[in-house]
Amino acid sequence: MPLVLAVHQDNEISSLDKKDVIDIYMGRYSTFPNGQIAKPVDFPTNSIERTTFYQALVGKTERKINAYWSRLLFSGRATPPLEASSKQAVIDLLGESTLIYIHKGDITKEMKIVYQL
Repeated sequence: MPLVLAVHQDNEISSLDKKDVIDIYMGRYSTFPNGQIAKPVDFPTNSIERTTFYQALVGKTERKINAYWSRLLFSGRATPPLEASSKQAVIDLLGESTLIYIHKGDITKEMKIVYQL
């Protein structure tokens, strides 16, 4: 089942493009294109969802993503996405400014799909 990016149904954002998603998840921007704060959430380390997400989004392994974040954290330039402890935690963290990736079949009525990988 494909992964999709979703926001809370009350979020003003109706869609994102791949560049927007990359910019938010790779720490280049901390806001959505409309200027609203964006808080990306990651699945747990070594989860199939996280591995699949980064491979599809930027063509990199989780190990390379972790190395990327280590460099950025050391330089103080950005903060990585919040790491949830489980799929349910990802869902529970959904708020007005949160951006999550999740299997399309797990979308709830509180979510709005803004991008599909």
